[in-house]
Amino acid sequence: MMTDPNTDRLLANRYQLLGLVGKGAMGRVYQARDMLLGGVTVAVKFLSQTLLNQKMRDRFEREATICAVLGEKSIHIVRVRDYGVDENEIPFYVMEFLQGESLSEVLKDRPLSLPRFLNITRQICLGLQCAHQGILIDGEVCPIIHRDIKPSNITVVQDTTLGELVKILDFGIAKLLQSDIAQTNSFMGTLAYCSPEQMEGRELDKRSDIYSLGVMMFEMLTAEMPLMAETHSFGGWYKAHHFIPPRTFDSVNPDLKLPKSLESLVMSCLAKVPSDRPQNAAQVLQALEPLEQRFGQGRQLGQRIGEVLSKLPVVADPKPKNAPTADEVCRLTSWPKNKPIAEIVFPHLLRTSREVLPTLWVMLHKPEIQNRLISTRYNQFLFLMSPHPMLLWITALHNREQGPRWLSCYLDLKTSMGQDIVRLLGENGIYRILFFALEEPHRCANVMISTIAPVQRQMLQEWANTSQTLPSVAQPQMSKSLLKQEFEKLKPKILMKLESVQTGDYSSDISG
Repeated sequence: MMTDPNTDRLLANRYQLLGLVGKGAMGRVYQARDMLLGGVTVAVKFLSQTLLNQKMRDRFEREATICAVLGEKSIHIVRVRDYGVDENEIPFYVMEFLQGESLSEVLKDRPLSLPRFLNITRQICLGLQCAHQGILIDGEVCPIIHRDIKPSNITVVQDTTLGELVKILDFGIAKLLQSDIAQTNSFMGTLAYCSPEQMEGRELDKRSDIYSLGVMMFEMLTAEMPLMAETHSFGGWYKAHHFIPPRTFDSVNPDLKLPKSLESLVMSCLAKVPSDRPQNAAQVLQALEPLEQRFGQGRQLGQRIGEVLSKLPVVADPKPKNAPTADEVCRLTSWPKNKPIAEIVFPHLLRTSREVLPTLWVMLHKPEIQNRLISTRYNQFLFLMSPHPMLLWITALHNREQGPRWLSCYLDLKTSMGQDIVRLLGENGIYRILFFALEEPHRCANVMISTIAPVQRQMLQEWANTSQTLPSVAQPQMSKSLLKQEFEKLKPKILMKLESVQTGDYSSDISG
C-alpha cells in the first residue's frame, strides 16, 4: 500500500482512510473502513477535480447515483455505496473494496488463454449490456456509455462460487470530469482505446464502447495493441484511429492459432465506422456463444455438473405435510396485547414448528397497506460499535404514487434478542414484514418478504459476533441518536436510488 498524507484521515465523520492503493489521471483510490458499518472495508475514490460550481456538484450527484444504480443491476459493475464532497470541494465516492487484480496487471506478463479470454470477455459484455440498456431517470430510460473502457478499468476477483468474477469500474466518470457543462461532447478518455468518433468530440452511443472493447480484446489475445501511433499525442492517436488499419493477429504472432470467427469478431469491433461494428454488446455475446460452447472450460464443467445432478435421486421432503407454512403462521398471528394500537414498527422473533423467523411488525391504515403491496423494497443496516453496540434496521417501501414509506427500528446488540435477530437475519437472508391494519388490528392483514444482499448478510453475522465482546461506555440512547442522524443524511441518497429504479414489480428488492 502506497504512503500518503491522507492516511488515517476520517472522511465525512465516517470513513477512516487506511492508505493509498491506486492513482491515475482521474483520481486517487484509498482503502478505508466504514466506521458506521462496524469497520467494513471499502474503497474511497477522490476525483482529480474540484467542484467549482453548483452545476458541477449537481452533475456529480447525478453521475454517482447512476453508478450506484448500475451496481445494483449487474454483478459485473462495481457497487457504489456512497458519495459526497469533502471540505476542499473534492468529490469522492465510496465503492465495494475489490481484492483482485486489474486486467492490466493480468496482461502484464502474457496474453490470456482462449478459455480465460472467453470467460472474461463474456462478463465484460454482460456489464456493458446492462449499462447500455439504460436505467430510469426522471421517468425516461437513459442508456449509459462508459467512455473509458480499458484494462485498468476492469478488475478480476477470485470468487468462491463463480471462479473469476469480472467487474467494470468508473462508469460515468470520464463524462463527469469534463470541466465545462457546455462541452459535454468534448474529448475525454484514454488515447489508445478511444473510438474515432470519441476523438472528434461527437455524441457517443454504445458502439463507441464496442470499439474500445475491440482494442482490449486484441490486447487480451496478443498482449499487444492493434494500433500503433507515430507519437503518443492526441494528433498521433487521432491519425491511428481514423486512418491506420488495425494489425492482423498473424502479423503480431504467426504462431497464434485462433478461430477465424473470433478474429473476424475482434476486427469488426475495430471498424472505423460505427455502423460496421456489432451494434450492441448482445451481438458480441451472440458471436462468443458458439466459441464458449467449443472452448470454454467453465461452461463445459457447468454442463457436466448439471448432468450429474440431474441423475441424482429426488429425496422426499422430510417436513410434516400438515404443518403450516411460514407465511400461514404469520397470517394467523395477532397483534400483541402489550403494544399500542398505533402506527408503529417493531422487530419480533416468530417461532413456528419448524424454525424461528426474524420478522418486522408494522401497523398502518388499511388503504396504505393496500397501496404498499406493489412496492420496491429497500433494506440497509447501520451499525455502531461505540459508545453502545447498536444496529439500525432500515426498510423502505417505495412506489411512484405514494413515494417512500420508511420503516426502521433499533436492535440493541448487548441484549440476547438483538443478538438473535441479527444473527438470524444474516443466516436466513430474508425477513418477513407483517402488516396489521389500524381499522382491524387483531389479525395480520398481509405478509411481504424482503431479501438481504449477501454482503450485508456476512456483515450482520460479523456484527453479532463482534458485539458480544464490545464494551458499552454510554447509554444506548446515545448510539440511537447518532444512528438517527446518519439515517437522516442517507434518506435523500436512498430516495434517489429508489426513484431511479422502475417500480411496479412486487418482487423487486434493493439492498444498501
